[in-house]
Amino acid sequence: MPLWWRRVRQQFGISAPRMAVRTSLPWWGRGVLVLALLAIIGGMWWWGFDFGQIFGGFNRKEVESRLVTLQADVDRFRAEATDLRTRNTTLESELAMNKGAQEALSRQVTELSGENAQVKEELAFLQKLVSDSSKGEGLTIQRLAIEADGEDIWRYSLLVVRGGNPKDEFVGRVVLRATVSGGTPGLDAPARTIELPTDEPESSPALSLKFKYYQRVEGLIRVPSGARVIAVAVRAYESGQSAPRATRTLSLG
Repeated sequence: MPLWWRRVRQQFGISAPRMAVRTSLPWWGRGVLVLALLAIIGGMWWWGFDFGQIFGGFNRKEVESRLVTLQADVDRFRAEATDLRTRNTTLESELAMNKGAQEALSRQVTELSGENAQVKEELAFLQKLVSDSSKGEGLTIQRLAIEADGEDIWRYSLLVVRGGNPKDEFVGRVVLRATVSGGTPGLDAPARTIELPTDEPESSPALSLKFKYYQRVEGLIRVPSGARVIAVAVRAYESGQSAPRATRTLSLG
């Protein structure tokens, strides 16, 4: 066997001497090296992750900045919405109050207009009453009016005035006769007459007279459904007398 072959077998064969490799660093030094290696690997991974996002079109820092900006906008919009809702509630309350006040004022204006018209009528009547006070005593029926107040109800009003300068009260009654047309089947149905208080005894108290200078008489007449009053005749009687002291008629056409 050649000499060089024997040397090779002695170095690398089974009979070669054993070799032990020992490090010169202690265990804590090796731990530091391992931690440093792990930190380097983690940093490289994080750096590669960020740059991979940037190169891929996704920038995490930009997205976080936009999220912060959007969150601020959302908070601002929420505050504005709350303020607008509060202002809207306040405006609705003010509008309801103004509407209520306007309706109350409209009612007051209507009432005042009616009172004003009534005061004017009363003033005209008092002026006429004063002007007639120097005349002889007499009974007259003034301001006779009648109008529909529903399908089968008509409202009448009249004013009985006593002229001169009476010393005692006038006691009597009013008889009202209304001519009614329609309200019965057939085109040629004749007109009928309703007399108060004969046909409606419950109206007797409203037609009683007891006054010294004047008395307003008001009441209702019930007519057949669909009928209309075409004429009214009123007579004022003094108690114990059969002849009327005053009469007045009104034609409604």
